[in-house]
Amino acid sequence: MIFLYFDPAIGAMIVQAIVAAIAGVLLFSKNLLLKVKVFLGIVKPKDEELFDDIDIERSEIEKKDSSDS
Repeated sequence: MIFLYFDPAIGAMIVQAIVAAIAGVLLFSKNLLLKVKVFLGIVKPKDEELFDDIDIERSEIEKKDSSDS
C-alpha cells in the first residue's frame, strides 16, 4: 500500500478549499432560494437604492470648488 506525503501547506490548502466550497454553496443557495421565493410571490423584491440621498448634481465638494474660484 502506497501512502502519499502531505505537508502542512497541502493540508491547509485542502481545509481552505473545503471551507470555500461550503461558503460558496451556502451563498449560492441563499441567493437562489430568494429568487425562487420572489418568483413565487412569497417575498416581495427589494427596490432599495443605495444612493437615494446623494445629490449628484451639486454635491458639497462641487459647491466648495466653485465658490473658491
